[in-house]
Amino acid sequence: MTSSEIKRIRSLREKKFRDALGLFTVEGEKLVAEALRSGWEVESVWRRDEIGENAMSRISSLSSPSPVLAVVRKPASREPQMPSKGLFLALDGIRDPGNLGTILRIADWYGIDGIFASPGTVDLYNPKVVQATMGAIFRVPFCYTDISALCRQWPGPVFGTFLDGENIYGKDLETGVDRPVLVITGSEADGISPEVAATVTDRLYLPPYPPDDPGSESLNAAVATALTLAEFRRRI
Repeated sequence: MTSSEIKRIRSLREKKFRDALGLFTVEGEKLVAEALRSGWEVESVWRRDEIGENAMSRISSLSSPSPVLAVVRKPASREPQMPSKGLFLALDGIRDPGNLGTILRIADWYGIDGIFASPGTVDLYNPKVVQATMGAIFRVPFCYTDISALCRQWPGPVFGTFLDGENIYGKDLETGVDRPVLVITGSEADGISPEVAATVTDRLYLPPYPPDDPGSESLNAAVATALTLAEFRRRI
């Protein structure tokens, strides 16, 4: 492995180089296997046994370098098409890489038909996001777009969670069988932005227990997403 190859792979830790080269890295036996099965273009695969411990530690973004790393080409981005049915997720400013990766795993688990993310959401190809997805990045359709514009054009109900919303467990929920349903998750610090909130047709609330004495102020964004999607899927 040459020094220029090492430098090139290391550069993919930064978004500007991932964007310029159209590449990102995945690490670990499971993720690399997922990449090879996905149909995405895998540019190269580097194994620790072949390049040596020192070289692998230099190209790895993990604290403990894995046995294998792959360089994968990002798929071409596509403008979202208005669906006729299905359950979709919109992310309004998710900034924590671990949260975004976990949300993709949750969406994969619940068979979400696609994810739309605001430009203020962390980069999907950030190494920490990729690792946290555990392979879901290769299975869940994902694109960046203007969420408020998307919501205004959405041909079905738009749900969001708010402290002043209606209890989700007593609310009638459409499941996406007849019309497309969009569920919005807001940022960790600020929730759903006012601009996007104005487009929500149904405001939901995830109640604590006991309802009159909540211990925590709020739920983690990924946890709230999981609880919300689980309730939608339970209704089918």
